[in-house]
Amino acid sequence: MLALPSGLRPSSVDGDDTARLTAAKVLGVTGVVLYNWWVVVPFVPGLMPSVNGFFSDLEATGRPHAALMSDADLTAGVLLVLALLLRGSRAAHGVRREWKWMVAFALAGAIGGRYPYACAEGLSATCRQLEWHLQLPIHHYVHVVSGIAEFATLTVAAVIAMRRTQHEGTVAARVYSAVLTVLIAGYPLLGLVYLTDRLGTLVEPIFFVAFSAMVVAELFEPIGRSVAPSWAQRVAARAPRPSVETDPDAHAPIDGVSLAQQGGQGTVAGQPIEA
Repeated sequence: MLALPSGLRPSSVDGDDTARLTAAKVLGVTGVVLYNWWVVVPFVPGLMPSVNGFFSDLEATGRPHAALMSDADLTAGVLLVLALLLRGSRAAHGVRREWKWMVAFALAGAIGGRYPYACAEGLSATCRQLEWHLQLPIHHYVHVVSGIAEFATLTVAAVIAMRRTQHEGTVAARVYSAVLTVLIAGYPLLGLVYLTDRLGTLVEPIFFVAFSAMVVAELFEPIGRSVAPSWAQRVAARAPRPSVETDPDAHAPIDGVSLAQQGGQGTVAGQPIEA
């Protein structure tokens, strides 16, 4: 039975942890490579007949090599789930609350690969009409829902990860911030694509790259190590500190009170007092 890593902050990474994390990285990187099968599409003549479609259209029933691309998505999702489970939710300073959202993202991707489109909605007006009137097979709508879940869960994970690491100067923190910035800029473009049914092939890769960067950052974020200081912390540490100087007036009489530097006695109006 697989014992999942706890969320407690570890004091060190032992040999078993090293082997497990290495396996998670290998599975995860392999999954990311399969997830990005779309990279080869421009090099296959006729595979994407229009820039107005979506890459999911290529997995629709009856399309050339549809089964191959669906299997790539399914395998990628399964490998990413396994990689994230092996990686666990631990971080250098506690628990990565976005971890469960990342697992949900990977599961949604696997489901989308298992249940492809019944027709190419981005390439066929007839398909879109049938889709809106709920006249397509159920697996088509399973793919639609899984695709929405894929985008939603990864976005939530990016927000949580950015907030968790926003005061850190690590590579992972910078990646999370960059991914969220890309998503914020990309969603209006994606909305415009859906409203106009144009240029989907050019906009979708923005999200695929951002999603891949998020997965890799999650898998490679260190466990059980101190967090690198931020830029502001490094600047503050290098700033010169003011020296402590002796105040020559530190023992001057105050309001008629004079304390002797030796013996701990002074006088007030000629009367002796104890310091």
